[in-house]
Amino acid sequence: MKCPFCEKAETGVKDSRTTNEGSIVRRRRYCGKCGGRFTTFERIQTRELVVVKRSGAKRPFDRTKIEKSIATALRKRSFSQKQIGEINDRIILELESDNTREITTRKIGKLIMKELVKIDPVAYIRFASVYKDFTNIEDFTRFISKLQKD
Repeated sequence: MKCPFCEKAETGVKDSRTTNEGSIVRRRRYCGKCGGRFTTFERIQTRELVVVKRSGAKRPFDRTKIEKSIATALRKRSFSQKQIGEINDRIILELESDNTREITTRKIGKLIMKELVKIDPVAYIRFASVYKDFTNIEDFTRFISKLQKD
């Protein structure tokens, strides 16, 4: 692993431990040249995924975008970064378990909504307002009325 500070190609591992029920390995590393210390995370990745946007454009999958969306919806709610990470991991596991390499933004949005509706109705409405592109109060009212009926 290359040092992020001095870019020396060889670094050492000071400590390793598993997290997330063994699905992630966290490694504390050090650089013998500059003395810098940093952390890396190793995750299982079954295959490279591609996201198909509404416009038809294709982009490489970026797991951090899902986590940022979840964190934004849950901002100022009583959820820790660890809980947000666990939700993110569940969504990504479902995406990677699918038989297709290409995933639509619509499918990703539905999976995020499926998780949020189970844990926090306010976060669910926040995310839905962006995902479903609410443009006025009536959009919110219809959505909340439907949510209350269900």
